[in-house]
Amino acid sequence: MRIVKSPYPDVEIRDMSITERVFEGLGDNPDRVILVEGPSGREVTVGQFTQGVKALAGGLTERGFGKGKVVALMAPNLPEYCIIFHGVAWAGGTITTINPTYTAHEVRHQLNDSGASLLITVGPFLDTAREAAEGTGVTEIAVIGEAEGATSLTDLMGSPLQAQVPVNYAEDVVVLPYSSGTTGLPKGVMLTHRNLVANVDQVLSATDVRDDEMTVAFLPFFHIYGMQVLMNIYLAGGGGLVTMPRFDLEQFLELSAKYRTPRMYIVPPIAIALAKHPIVDNYDLSCVIQVNSGAAPLGGDVADAVGARLGTLATQGYGMTELSPVSHMTPLDANRKGASGVTIANTESRIVNPETGEDAGPGETGELWVRGPQVMKGYLNNPQATAETIDAEGWLHTGDIGYIDEDGYLFVTDRVKELIKYKGFQVAPAELEAELLTSPMIADVAVIGIPDDEAGEIPMAFIVPAGDAQVTLEDVQAYLDGRLSHYKQVRRIEVVDEIPKSASGKILRRVLRDRMAAEAA
Repeated sequence: MRIVKSPYPDVEIRDMSITERVFEGLGDNPDRVILVEGPSGREVTVGQFTQGVKALAGGLTERGFGKGKVVALMAPNLPEYCIIFHGVAWAGGTITTINPTYTAHEVRHQLNDSGASLLITVGPFLDTAREAAEGTGVTEIAVIGEAEGATSLTDLMGSPLQAQVPVNYAEDVVVLPYSSGTTGLPKGVMLTHRNLVANVDQVLSATDVRDDEMTVAFLPFFHIYGMQVLMNIYLAGGGGLVTMPRFDLEQFLELSAKYRTPRMYIVPPIAIALAKHPIVDNYDLSCVIQVNSGAAPLGGDVADAVGARLGTLATQGYGMTELSPVSHMTPLDANRKGASGVTIANTESRIVNPETGEDAGPGETGELWVRGPQVMKGYLNNPQATAETIDAEGWLHTGDIGYIDEDGYLFVTDRVKELIKYKGFQVAPAELEAELLTSPMIADVAVIGIPDDEAGEIPMAFIVPAGDAQVTLEDVQAYLDGRLSHYKQVRRIEVVDEIPKSASGKILRRVLRDRMAAEAA
């Protein structure tokens, strides 16, 4: 067995809540600005943040909210997002973060599965929230700001709760983001306080976030990348965030230059824009010392182009929701082209041949397995999926194919898992297929991801029409519109006579991918 250890010394795995860890890193200056609403410039200080967290926790406690209760949060990146997240955690509860671009159909699934009783959103999403909450366990909807007929976030505040409600750090789930894992429909990823705290300290031991350092946070807080790497790790490291509710390249560049941000945290499509878009030249980005890409593999040539254009270091990391999320980071003083970094502290990696189960040697490809304190507790209400992902020895089978070279650097080359990564977001083929099969036009369907220069991958559907139906891309897109989020939309179709399947009826996606690769060659 070839186990690749971290070159970093282990960090202490501490017994504390994620909010206690963030508070610890804020420092003792209550007037320091740690959150800025990018578009308006509105500022939130350390004192205002901690007071808001404690007041919300107090109000929730007064309402009978606590351990075992779940709050759903469906909102764009705002300073209040951080207050709500940590207010729920401080009260001992669980928060499930919902993509605000979800349709009511998608939101309802998450509300039901997570068992949420309170849903917090913003005014523009209130209609979707109300529709989604029908028939679920949600008894109240609140909004950040004001909206007619809805409880305001201010109304939820109460007498400040001065101490963390006691929790079992290793067992109590503090957040339930949803991920499709390696296959299938989105599942609640149970992350404990210890998972999050451990990963905060693991990452901070390998990076040099400076006191008062700001970064622009457009990566959505509902996604584990934005939630942990930005919201929790940056605040716990003594830094601060300039929030953006949606990505706009010009505004991102303007805010980065205005706040002199040393680091940019991005996804591959943004890397391409930074490398190629002419507007980049209009801004003084000499402050940037590192651009880090995550959520999907970034080609080494693109990373080099970003680094050369901005005169900075372009790095990658590796992680997934089930890893809280980071397992590999690039050392700032030892970047390697195309690599996703080395194993972080307290973490072990293996590359295993998925067919033989044998460990691969240096430079040999296989599936990446990871073991460490950041590995999730499991999938909510899904012991089978948990057992298929985490083995008896604690190794999480990532579903990603790659190799680790002789120096311990990870290179991700392919995926065992079926997920499509569209602009860094997960698209599960099974979810698209399930929706498309409800259409009377479609008798059978298979969905795969195909390469795209801008998006990374786009969903493509192979469709067997029902009867004499004439199915077009426009028909398919119109059918999915309103059922699934925009980023899950099918971008290309091919009408076929049959879907290739195994003897057991499983779709042979590899056959379809190979066919498209041959056509593109």
